[in-house]
Amino acid sequence: MVLRILTRGAAAIVLGAAAAVAHADGISALQQFVTEVKSGRANFTQTVTAPDGKRKKTTTGTFEFQRPNQFRFAYGKPSEQLIVADGKQVWIYDPDLQQASVRAMDQALGATPVSLLAGGDLGKDFTLKALPAANGLDWVQATPKRTDNTLQSLKLGFKGRDLSALEIVDGFGQQSVMQFSAVEPNAKVAPERFRFTPPPGTDIARQP
Repeated sequence: MVLRILTRGAAAIVLGAAAAVAHADGISALQQFVTEVKSGRANFTQTVTAPDGKRKKTTTGTFEFQRPNQFRFAYGKPSEQLIVADGKQVWIYDPDLQQASVRAMDQALGATPVSLLAGGDLGKDFTLKALPAANGLDWVQATPKRTDNTLQSLKLGFKGRDLSALEIVDGFGQQSVMQFSAVEPNAKVAPERFRFTPPPGTDIARQP
């Protein structure tokens, strides 16, 4: 479910922003983020709310990325999970179950929120709209051009050039809000952080 929320239904918010409204604060923040921030690390808190609004699940973790096509999400307890992209493959590892799945990068990402850090063509998949500033952030809404029922809405909140929040409502009405803190833009991230070697005894599923 975590990967589905992160990697289903939104596009690479990295290239093509020039086709949007250039004077809007949120769009300008997005363009600056794309142009100037090539790597980084941050902490995050993710809250997933059921469609009825009553059930919520909150997880925390760390996030690291290096363009192009490399990122690492490490979710902490009680729902530990590791998602690592090395530029060619995406690994998802569940240490409690000792299970891992691996899939080719282009098949795993496609048009997704995570691909905003991996590169892509925004104008191909999304229409951008600047939203009013709120809670100290400049907001951008991305609406999919193709309807495939995986995403209802996607909003990104920027503080300066830093991506501070990501709000997603999936095709089932489930809302996921990811808030970033301790952001370090253009931090030097060691290459081995984007490599994954399954521990001995791990059950590995290779997906097409």
